[in-house]
Formats: sequence, structure tokens, C-alpha cells
Amino acid sequence: MMIVYPVMETFYSIQGEGFYAGESAFFIRLAGCDIGCVWCDVKESWSSENTPEKSVDELVSEVIKSGARRVIITGGEPTMYDLEPLTRALNSNSIQTHLETSGAYPITGNWNWVCVSPKKFKAPITEELLKADELKVIIFNNSDFDWAEKHTELVKKGCKLFLQPEWTKTDSLKERITEYVKNHPNWRISLQIHKYLDVR
Repeated sequence: MMIVYPVMETFYSIQGEGFYAGESAFFIRLAGCDIGCVWCDVKESWSSENTPEKSVDELVSEVIKSGARRVIITGGEPTMYDLEPLTRALNSNSIQTHLETSGAYPITGNWNWVCVSPKKFKAPITEELLKADELKVIIFNNSDFDWAEKHTELVKKGCKLFLQPEWTKTDSLKERITEYVKNHPNWRISLQIHKYLDVR
């Protein structure tokens, strides 16, 4: 049986956030999400209804044609799907696989890098947090700092820790986040540089 995924969009750009910010990457954005973040900037990815489906072969072909060496699979919430066939095919073509997930579903697939961004709207599965190479917490209000610290106790040693201001509140939060990182140097600040550059 041919494996297909509901694909909202694919594009070649730069990673704008977190540990690999500024590096080139091919994005595969899968449709479907039930997390419901009020500040989500890709709400059109929530529904997979009427979303075109693409096969593993089609997606791998797009990546190879782009010349990208790294693929970021995002959403939506990509872990709603079995990603093992897709990641295996990408890895077999010497393409690195990176995942962006809330951790609310079991993580399947073979990954070179896993970024978990836990959400209050649907808490992550504790066991899945241990798979995170990067923990990225979106700061929307002051209680999110406590939410971030709670999850540092659940990730593996060496996991990279990032605080990222919600885009529309960056100006009002930047001083607070800066002071927090100065006082808690295990954290780093993540900014959505693709938005500053006005690229996809």
C-alpha cells in the first residue's frame, strides 16, 4: 500500500527558530492539529480536510530536487501520523530529518533532531519529552516561565533549552525574557528570524 500524507505545503527556506536558526532547510508542513493554540500563526494547518495528499516518493523527490540537506517536518501536529516510512526514505537519501512537535502524540520515525514545544492546550506525553534534543517554550504570559521550568525536569541531559516570545508580543516581552535568561543561563532566546527577514 502506498503511504501518503496530507501536505499543506512544502518549501525550501531557512530555519527561523531554535538551535538551527539561520540554516537552510526544506519544510514539509503536514495538515491536521487538535492542539488549538490561540496564538498559532498557521491555523490553516489545523484541518486536513480537502488537503492534497503526497506519497513518500513524491516528497523525497521534491527534497532532492531542491538540493536541501535537511528536512523539517512540521505542522499542524505531524506526530498524528506514522512518520517512519517518510523519515526512513529521507535518511536513505542522506537527508537529515528534523521534527517540530508539541509532544502530545507518540513520536514515530528516525530523527536526527527533535524539537518539542510543549503546549498548555494539550500537554505533552512525558515519555516523548525524553526524545527531545531541543525544548522550545513559547512565552505568551508570565506563567509560561514556570511552565518552561517544569519541563526542564522531564527532558534528557544535554537537551537545548529555548524561550521564544510569541511573535505579536515580542516587543512587550523582550526585556522580561532577556532578564530571565541572564538569571537562568541554561536557557537561550529563540527569535523567529524568518519573520524579521520576511521570508517563508
